[in-house]
Amino acid sequence: MTAPTESLNASGHPWLANLNPPQREAVLTTQGPVLMLAGAGTGKTAALTARLAQIIAERKAWPSEILCVTFTNKAAREMRERVGHLIGPAVEGMPWLGTFHAIAAKLLRRHAELAGLQSNYTIIDTDDQLRLLKQLIQAEGLDDKRWPPKLLASCIDRWKNRGLAPEDLDAGESEAYANGKGQHFYRLYQDRLRALNACDFGDLLLHILAIFRKHRDVLEQYQQRFKYIMVDEYQDTNSVQYLWLRLLAQGHRNICVVGDDDQSIYSWRGAEVANILRFEKDFPGAKVIKLEQNYRSTPHILGAASGLIHENTERLGKQLWTEATGGDKVRVIGVWDAPEEARRVGEEIERLEREGLPLTRVAILVRAQFQTREFEDRFISIGLAYRIIGGFRFYERAEIRDALAYLRLIAQPSDDLAFERIYNTPKRGLGDKTLEKLHRYARSQAMPLAAAALDICDTDELPAKARGTVLALMRDVARWRDLSHQTTPAELARTVLDECGYTAMLQADRSAESAGRLENLTELARAMEEYETLGDFLEHVSLVMDNEANEDAEKVTIMTIHAAKGLEFDHVFLPGWEEGVFPSQRALDEGGLASLEEERRLAYVAITRARRACTILHAANRRIYGQWTSSLPSRFIGELPPAHITSESTMTGGASLWRAQWSERDDPFAHVARDRPQRGDTRGPGWQRAAASYDPAPRRIPEATRPVTKSAASFAAKPRLDIKRGDSVFHEKFGNGTVVAQEGNKLEIDFDSGERKKVLDSFVRRI
Repeated sequence: MTAPTESLNASGHPWLANLNPPQREAVLTTQGPVLMLAGAGTGKTAALTARLAQIIAERKAWPSEILCVTFTNKAAREMRERVGHLIGPAVEGMPWLGTFHAIAAKLLRRHAELAGLQSNYTIIDTDDQLRLLKQLIQAEGLDDKRWPPKLLASCIDRWKNRGLAPEDLDAGESEAYANGKGQHFYRLYQDRLRALNACDFGDLLLHILAIFRKHRDVLEQYQQRFKYIMVDEYQDTNSVQYLWLRLLAQGHRNICVVGDDDQSIYSWRGAEVANILRFEKDFPGAKVIKLEQNYRSTPHILGAASGLIHENTERLGKQLWTEATGGDKVRVIGVWDAPEEARRVGEEIERLEREGLPLTRVAILVRAQFQTREFEDRFISIGLAYRIIGGFRFYERAEIRDALAYLRLIAQPSDDLAFERIYNTPKRGLGDKTLEKLHRYARSQAMPLAAAALDICDTDELPAKARGTVLALMRDVARWRDLSHQTTPAELARTVLDECGYTAMLQADRSAESAGRLENLTELARAMEEYETLGDFLEHVSLVMDNEANEDAEKVTIMTIHAAKGLEFDHVFLPGWEEGVFPSQRALDEGGLASLEEERRLAYVAITRARRACTILHAANRRIYGQWTSSLPSRFIGELPPAHITSESTMTGGASLWRAQWSERDDPFAHVARDRPQRGDTRGPGWQRAAASYDPAPRRIPEATRPVTKSAASFAAKPRLDIKRGDSVFHEKFGNGTVVAQEGNKLEIDFDSGERKKVLDSFVRRI
């Protein structure tokens, strides 16, 4: 039996040479459960890859006996590349290195029959899920306007993230949809997916969890196979991922999780910070190794971030430090309004550019999407290059989804959702009535739509013209299916798009977007050239949605703080640090103290993205939801240690309140510290006092003299404005967002919560 911790001086492997003592300890502690508590910028990836290399090099396990789980495909690729540099081609024998969903999909392919599926099941995306749910809702006679499919999809996603199957729901959970019918629709949805030989992303882990629980022999097989389990970003795991990992780890108990409880910021996606907080309880005798030496930021940046996060109570506790010296203090700048905030940031960035700093090393991180508008307007006017990270992902574009639907139907004949998408795309003269007859026939014969389409052509169910069109389409699909076994996926895609008329349709389109859509289809074919089979490519598309922005472009990066996690920049600007904006009032109203602590973790993440300089800005006035509001600095500013910040104000006029506050004891944040609520109080500091005494100049703020809470009634009283792509909007339920696409009166919106939703334009207002 190997000792729990090997001598730190043992083994002369080169990957140990540049590790600090805690990193070396994490690498060499190869027996038993280990929690690597790794702060921001502390080299956790280097330690994790070195540990993986150490296990393989010391022959403690074959590469195929190691389960290594990441949260993104990018992280998995980086891990594979790093380990490959350390130990050479042995890394190619690691089939179990990947994301949760990729590994679960591989397991499910092997044991699909235990979940009521066939091994060639389809993984449906969000768009197909919504269409399927809409069909079920309408079939049950419910009004899908009152009970929208997206609401049901959200409920189902939440249940699956928590590891709950339909039979696990109680009456309270079922009440979340259609007055107690949530469980009924969840069961209908799962039955329909099995009939389609399909599953959604949530099913990948839920099905495997169910198989492990019901089939002990399968669980024991993998418990014995995986001698070592390593998990990156453990603080971001949800309940089903946690349960899945805990079952697998009961075999050898050699589980090493890497994470930072102070960077758990995805509760809205189902992440449970409690998973990392209770690791020692779940695995008695676990060794906790803290990585606290930071290799990214200056002492003042680390001091400010550490002082801020210390205010949280639900954390394991650690203190970042660095051997680096010098560096500027974190700057906190108060400005009059958002336009001045944008001007000030623009001037600072232009100065940095003149000094020779590449724009790619500069980032503006915002809490809410609506904040980006002022920066866009300002940067366009001064000619400063920028990019906003977000918007459509490549595989979510309409033309790409159409092309993928053809390919999915070729690969999986029972994929009814793909058939529905392409049967009249491009236009073939097949309307809803034809599709309705196909559905009716398919149900009566208990067969997929594609098979029903062939059978129905031998009957008089369809008019002669429609019958001929449907038969021609199905013959094409059959021919393309044969072709898929004889040619490459890329050539197949080009052939299908040409022969089905999709390429000609776009070429005939004279709109400004048609050329770009054709280029996207060309790029799709290029992407497919890397794959040997159509099935491999389709699974890749289902599991990977990488943002393909050009990282080499000389542009300032503007993005949300959520999107910035894991990134770093030399200079970081953090605008909008005001009560109600950051922390978000909506988050506080919905989640209370727990949300406040997550907002503080988000602030910690924002500050620690900076390597050399961090600038925090807050405005006395900001236009939100179409009206000016007066604001006080965020309580987080008052929590920054004075020794690590420097404060200044660019305001040249305004309210007597602000003059008094900025002169108070020569400390512009004294009132914030004095008025800051106690823990558990989610109100803004001095909010009522500010509302009572704020006296804005009418020329600057004509509409509002205090913070305003918008309501549906107040929106109804205002005239509607034309809304277009790129506009910032507000939705009563989902909050602020940016319009990324428009089709008639339907808008596709990226909301600040990170969700993308489609809504009618009558339900939003431009801000």
